[in-house]
Amino acid sequence: DLHSFPTRRSSDLVVARRQDQDAAFRERGAKSMRRRADSFQRRRNLLSLAQLNFLSLRAAAFFVALWPTAAIVSLLIGGGLWLIRLKADPDLHFRRLPFDRLVLLFAAIAGLSVFVSPDRAFSFYNYYHLVGIYIVAYFLTGQLVCDEEQLRRIMEALAMGAVIVVAYGFYQFIVGVDTSQMKWVDGEAFPALKNRVFSTWENPNILAAYLNEVICFVFAFFMMGKEPLARFLLGGGLLALVGCLLMTYARGAFLSIALVIGIYGILRDWRVLIACVGVGAAALFAEPLLADRLISAFTAADTSSEMRLALWESTLDMIFDHPVVGIGWGAYWMVYPQYDFYINDLAVKIVHAHNMYLHFAAEIGIFGAMAYFWTFFGTLRMALKNREGTPFLQAFWVGAGLALLSVALGGVTDDVVFNIPTSILLWMLLALTAASVSIEEEIDGTIALGEKVTREERDEREGM
Repeated sequence: DLHSFPTRRSSDLVVARRQDQDAAFRERGAKSMRRRADSFQRRRNLLSLAQLNFLSLRAAAFFVALWPTAAIVSLLIGGGLWLIRLKADPDLHFRRLPFDRLVLLFAAIAGLSVFVSPDRAFSFYNYYHLVGIYIVAYFLTGQLVCDEEQLRRIMEALAMGAVIVVAYGFYQFIVGVDTSQMKWVDGEAFPALKNRVFSTWENPNILAAYLNEVICFVFAFFMMGKEPLARFLLGGGLLALVGCLLMTYARGAFLSIALVIGIYGILRDWRVLIACVGVGAAALFAEPLLADRLISAFTAADTSSEMRLALWESTLDMIFDHPVVGIGWGAYWMVYPQYDFYINDLAVKIVHAHNMYLHFAAEIGIFGAMAYFWTFFGTLRMALKNREGTPFLQAFWVGAGLALLSVALGGVTDDVVFNIPTSILLWMLLALTAASVSIEEEIDGTIALGEKVTREERDEREGM
């Protein structure tokens, strides 16, 4: 017994050591499981945050034509959520778009123009409110739309908003909206023009510019669609959009959309050109007042045309006098009286030049305008450049190119982006177009966050 005691004690120590090792191993396994569970839950939380972030962008797309305040709030919420995700998710990185630097250059020069404004406080307030939300709209859209499905969701939200706008436009026309005493019409030149619809927008011209963009997209998807039912619905929507456009009696918008569709017909399909001529002739026959409106666009017979010519001449003088950084962001209405030779009434407030190109050059100078329009026309060229892609992406690119072309043409006779919602929509469109071009490349090299989480969830179950 005395000889067996050391042996028994040694065996007890071995057993105890093994038990300690087993306990330590189980503890390490439990910690590993907890870490994996925490990591999995964290990824699930990031996915939920990403979905909420994208939902804010969809909300902005839906509200931009209906309730601008809600669209702006949605964009600000979306921007805040994206910054939270950028800090919390190590896999999330800033996504570069082709014209990011030019956009920032535009914003910087516009900011510098504030210092030469007659009222720096007003210009600064206007600048950080407007340019700020435009930059948020551009970069947030570019960061969040990373695949074709997300692009579809944004386009669906924009389409739902457009349906409501058109429906309300028809309601106004049927019920009747007397605009004869408003500033949109020269009552002496057009005494018979009593009813011009403006739907959810501020005036008929802005509504018409918006409708032109929507028409371009619907037209592109109609022309490139294959399914009969989809083409039937798109064709009906196209007719409703054209009908609502005619109710605005916006002659500049008529001419710009006719040129856009006409150019498409000449370059792609002559049948489109013939159909365009037919629809235009039918509209003029049904409503002779449309012909009077169109003819007046080429004459100075009404004060609207006369005033535009006078504004352009005064604006050119502003540009010659302030070519580098302009007269100051948002300062056009303050500086115009110094160059006014037509109205000569200080009680009349002229807020823009009725020409998109001249207005930007006057307020932020030639270099700022160059940065803006380089981004604009560079995106337009990128959209119309022939490239391979899915049928949806190809239709989107054609629609985006035509929509931007309609803005470019409409900007000759009006500052179609002076209105805040139309500018937000334009910056979103620029970002959508730039993002869509790289969608095919990114899908090949990355896994969407939702798919990544799903795969890891499956692996987690198999590990358990």
